[in-house]
Amino acid sequence: MAGVPLVLNNQVALITGGSRGIGAETVRLFAEAGARVAFSYRQARDRAEALALNCGGPSRCVAIEQDLATPADGRALVDATVRAFGRLDVLIVNHGIWPPDDAPISTMSDQQWRTTLGVNLDSVFGLVQSAAGQFQVQPANPSSDKNSETKGHIVLISSTAGQRGEAFHADYAVTKGAIISLTKSLSSELAPQGIRVNCVAPGWVTTEMSAGTLNHPERGPKVSASIPVGRAGTPREIAGPVLFLCTPLAGFISGEVLNVNGGAVLVG
Repeated sequence: MAGVPLVLNNQVALITGGSRGIGAETVRLFAEAGARVAFSYRQARDRAEALALNCGGPSRCVAIEQDLATPADGRALVDATVRAFGRLDVLIVNHGIWPPDDAPISTMSDQQWRTTLGVNLDSVFGLVQSAAGQFQVQPANPSSDKNSETKGHIVLISSTAGQRGEAFHADYAVTKGAIISLTKSLSSELAPQGIRVNCVAPGWVTTEMSAGTLNHPERGPKVSASIPVGRAGTPREIAGPVLFLCTPLAGFISGEVLNVNGGAVLVG
């Protein structure tokens, strides 16, 4: 019996923060699903270029070095993707920073606040602004489902922190809460134009960014105990739902916040 395919039929996907963690696994999965993929990185050139080569090389997957801290940075990345592949069908906004040291609001520096908002929010504005404009003016992808009215997909990555807050990390939580609000606003505005906008909200995931906490002899077990499933997620367990939201099977989903956190958001 044939399975149900999750394929993207040669569509062009841009994935931000794609050189490691959730982003890298999303790059791999989208490439496996048949997409041509552009992804951004900031410092890990060797790792990024190796991933791009592993996922098909220049004709199928390209790594683009790009800081993401301002709206102009976001627009520049979309422009680079369109130059590389001629169009854009999917935008996955995955990049972000989480300052690991606790910062009480009474002593948090202006620089930390502005840096976190710049990377996690200001650049996102430029990305979605430019992607939406590209979706609106380009012709339909000849490889896409002829019966689909969808012109493009945007998936923003939020967090459980954006829904219930996070003590001593107010800067991060604020940006992730704003991502959820942005998802709903963009969906209301863009769904009538055939652009689907959704959000995936992970909890704790085993990545380099979270390794210090998850591997800590005291904090790690406490984190696991706070998750009903009993463990942190894997990057592929986040990438899978992201891919699903960009397939025709999710064509009637718009403005959704999909929690992928082992049930943690319900008990925090």
